[in-house]
Amino acid sequence: MSDCILSKYQVFDSLQAFSSSIAGLLSSRAVLEGFGVGDDRASSTNAVLLTVAQDATGRLTTILFAWKYGPALAPEAKMYRLAADIFNDSAFILDFLSPVLPVHLRVAALCLGGALRAVCGVCGGSAKAALSVHFARAGNVGELNAKDTSQETVIGLLGMLCGSYIMPHVVSRSATWIALLLLLSVHLWTNYLAVRAVTLITFNRQRANIAYGLYVTEDRDVPTPCEIARRERIFESAGALRDPVSGIWLGTCTICTSARDFLRAVSKLDSQTSKTFWTDILDILREERYLLVLVPNLDRSCVIYLCFKDRAQPRDRLKAWLHAYELGRLIYEKAQGRQSDGMLAGLEGVRLSLDRVNKRFADFTEKADKAGWDLSMDAILTQPVRPIIVDAINGKKGD
Repeated sequence: MSDCILSKYQVFDSLQAFSSSIAGLLSSRAVLEGFGVGDDRASSTNAVLLTVAQDATGRLTTILFAWKYGPALAPEAKMYRLAADIFNDSAFILDFLSPVLPVHLRVAALCLGGALRAVCGVCGGSAKAALSVHFARAGNVGELNAKDTSQETVIGLLGMLCGSYIMPHVVSRSATWIALLLLLSVHLWTNYLAVRAVTLITFNRQRANIAYGLYVTEDRDVPTPCEIARRERIFESAGALRDPVSGIWLGTCTICTSARDFLRAVSKLDSQTSKTFWTDILDILREERYLLVLVPNLDRSCVIYLCFKDRAQPRDRLKAWLHAYELGRLIYEKAQGRQSDGMLAGLEGVRLSLDRVNKRFADFTEKADKAGWDLSMDAILTQPVRPIIVDAINGKKGD
């Protein structure tokens, strides 16, 4: 199955690389025109300075984007793999527009194009590395990367040869626009198909929602990675809690990066609940490696904030996310009138949803392991987090 998926992915990946290389030639011609090639008033110094500005913008963007989004690239590899090419194609369009823009706007367009191309490099490179690790089941990551690089080189060379033949025949701006948009459409569509062909075996937030939601609502075994791959969305909100059967939005769960963020969420509680919050929540979740809080929301949807205690492991983080999902289901059931009024007073909803998870979690993880999921890999976190020290909280309460 893995070899079949890899072959399908490589076919679509090769097609997108072929169309991208031809589109890149059309874009390069536009960039040269933007630099002043063919214009007697243009100078080589201005072209060099424009290249420096474009390159500097791209390097700064690389640093900032990697700092901000680096931890999310592997857990959300499929999303960022497709997003990379959306950024790259946007850069192609900006490059193509640059020759007809006024000088100041031309500089801005080329610099923005360089920034988008830099983001593409970070997203694409990191996502492809994560996919290489996924496909290299025998530990042959180096061999797989070497073959993939060779394949890209061959496809790129064929694209350049084909593009060199097409370029002299596509001269007018209207014909160039039509060719560019057609190539970019093929590029994005084949990229989408390539990403759709990938079946990952780690539980990120969305895949955990789908697998656990189907396991609970349909009273069945845990779905296999292939089943989840057919259901998952390429682009999904990071904190979305969504019913996998109906697609109904259950709420959002935000993983706090520090104790300060969690305390800020707790401050949103009403005065009556906040008085006993720490005593209650530490008692309810005393055996767990996480804390969570349900905050009031005007539209009655579920808004949850989650943080992890010290020494939390991948299974603890998975359980915490499933607890948030169960709490979202409980709130939705209450909103639909399936639960009695007042049932979720205070932290009762947290307690009830924890009971549900505790009854199912061991069986869920056992069946997930048999279905082919890798529970040792942590794909729930998409940003660095600092754990909350419970002993420190208890010390502050005693002062």
